[in-house]
Amino acid sequence: MQTRKQFLINSLSLTSGISLLGRKAFSLPRKNSSAASYLSFDLHCHPGRIFAMENTGDGKYADAYKTLIEMNASQLSGAFFTLVADSKILKLGPTGVSVTDNFKPGEAWADYKKQLKIIKDFFHVYAVHESTNANDLGKSNPLAAYLAVEGTDFLEGQVAKLDDAYEDGIRSIQLVHYAPSDIGDLQTSAPMHNGLSALGKDVVRKMNKLGILIDVAHATYQTAKDAANISDSPIMLSHTILEMEADRPIAKRAISKEHAKVIAATGGVIGMWPSGFNKSFDEFVDNTKRMIDVAGIDHVGIGTDMDSNFKPVLSSYSQFPSYAEALKQKGFADNEVEKIMGGNAAGLLKKVFKQK
Repeated sequence: MQTRKQFLINSLSLTSGISLLGRKAFSLPRKNSSAASYLSFDLHCHPGRIFAMENTGDGKYADAYKTLIEMNASQLSGAFFTLVADSKILKLGPTGVSVTDNFKPGEAWADYKKQLKIIKDFFHVYAVHESTNANDLGKSNPLAAYLAVEGTDFLEGQVAKLDDAYEDGIRSIQLVHYAPSDIGDLQTSAPMHNGLSALGKDVVRKMNKLGILIDVAHATYQTAKDAANISDSPIMLSHTILEMEADRPIAKRAISKEHAKVIAATGGVIGMWPSGFNKSFDEFVDNTKRMIDVAGIDHVGIGTDMDSNFKPVLSSYSQFPSYAEALKQKGFADNEVEKIMGGNAAGLLKKVFKQK
């Protein structure tokens, strides 16, 4: 594995018109940062919205590269780089996300494979260390990039495809997203299954067997509760916030105290979501404390939803040191801040992944 001082640079402009694929890997010292004193992990991100790319022509990686530079400069230890299984049938509008169509047979799997190739090409071009081993996380190591998928649409109802996903390097799967699912119910649509479906329960069991981390973000309380009851491994809710006023933006995505406690009871982790639900960065810090008061210091992390978030109050990894410092100002000790910033996430991966 590369050291910090051998990691990540592109000396050529991303807008120069030179094809990115086929460039050789390069290295750059990781910038000194106060964030380096903490192990740090992002439970959910979409750098440069790679999942939405139609191709990888000249300059197409510019936004993703910018985010990668910020990750590197802030000394981020690791992150789940997340594909979006239902991206092809979603539309982002002024009032939120809408589902525009249904997948044709084979279409969801083909789109998953396309997204997978794009992100793996990106990793290759920029010498990003793609990992499937929780032991790669460390303050003195380069960024460890883990692959995740948001939504199970790509399985197309076939539990056996989880074996292929595991071989592809996928180590976390979010059960539902925005498209109505044959797996279980989601927060933003009318219930169809009263929680997890029979297929969903089989998917949870298979993910346990393989060592794939179950993510119940976007899932209803009953769906999350069903997954927690069935799973023999800790689960996560990668990006959410505790309920407040019902008229806040994207309030449907917030969770109750009971919902949070269900995740914590499995030994899992809840990622704090710095979306526009929060009125300010300072309120986001306050909401982190509220979540800890409910779920416990060992069960809270951060899931930024970076580059695909709604009016984020934390919009750059350069804000990670400020977040850590703000938590200290709220009275959290250094060891507690490290748990929130990434220690809890690292412990979760070690509990769930099948280490070789």
